[in-house]
Amino acid sequence: MTSPRSAARNSGRAPNGREKFSDWANAHRKWLFAAPAMAFVGVLIVFPLAWTLYLSLTDSQGSVRAATEFIGLENYLTVLSDVERFWPAVGRTLTFTGIALVCEVVLGMGIALLLWRPFRGEKWVRVAILLPLVATPVAVGMMWRLIFDPNIGFANQLLAAVGIPAQPWLSGQETALGTTIFMDVWQWTPMVVLILLAGLTSLSEEPDEAARMDGANAFQRFFFITLPLMMPTVIVAILLRGIDALKTFDILYATKGKGGGSFHEVETLNVYAYGLSFDYNQYGLSSAVLILFFMIIIGSMWLLTMRKKAVSK
Repeated sequence: MTSPRSAARNSGRAPNGREKFSDWANAHRKWLFAAPAMAFVGVLIVFPLAWTLYLSLTDSQGSVRAATEFIGLENYLTVLSDVERFWPAVGRTLTFTGIALVCEVVLGMGIALLLWRPFRGEKWVRVAILLPLVATPVAVGMMWRLIFDPNIGFANQLLAAVGIPAQPWLSGQETALGTTIFMDVWQWTPMVVLILLAGLTSLSEEPDEAARMDGANAFQRFFFITLPLMMPTVIVAILLRGIDALKTFDILYATKGKGGGSFHEVETLNVYAYGLSFDYNQYGLSSAVLILFFMIIIGSMWLLTMRKKAVSK
């Protein structure tokens, strides 16, 4: 099929403006079709980020309609010097994300390997594994809050049945963060399983068969063949789940409430920023925390992306 410009050239006349535009639009049609959606998404991302950045440079507090004054980096200096709430929140955020991510990737890989080969009842097992993803994080948090209740919870009743003393779980300063990590692992390991299982099913069977013929056992085939081939997929799973774990808020707030508990035992950066905004109406300080949090997320994404490129080479 000839373009308007080709038709005009064949007829011996110069193409007019409409024909030139039609020819240009045809050459760039994939960008033109995607442009409205890209512009819409861009506005949704750029405007809130720019407004948050502006608020972080002002003394906005009390009311969003109140007069504000530009104070530069004062909010950032205040936040970065807060050793009682901000830096402990950073530590809890990184601890929560790191431990949850390691557990989810290790368990996800193990479950994906079990589901890799067909077996009787495979469909039912897959459905059962994916059930935690059906519930919302708030519902999951409330469910586990009842299970871990120190007085009537099923967890302590089960421990008592085997002669183990009752544990404080969510109510203890030392156990609260670990308990919420367990909740996150329970709900989001199936997501990692799906990603890794998709990667396993796309692998060629020839390297594994060759290693089997050479006498390699299951552990050797996994660590020296399957895992290296799976590394790009593993890094994708770490990237997607890690960013989501960094932003965890709902399950923490549903189980511990304001401030991450009476002693801020599960207060991550998201919970800390929420408290500054909606409990204390310190919008400038909260915006500074969110911008710093955003920089941490971007830095983590960049490091993982560079690692993925290095592995893919």
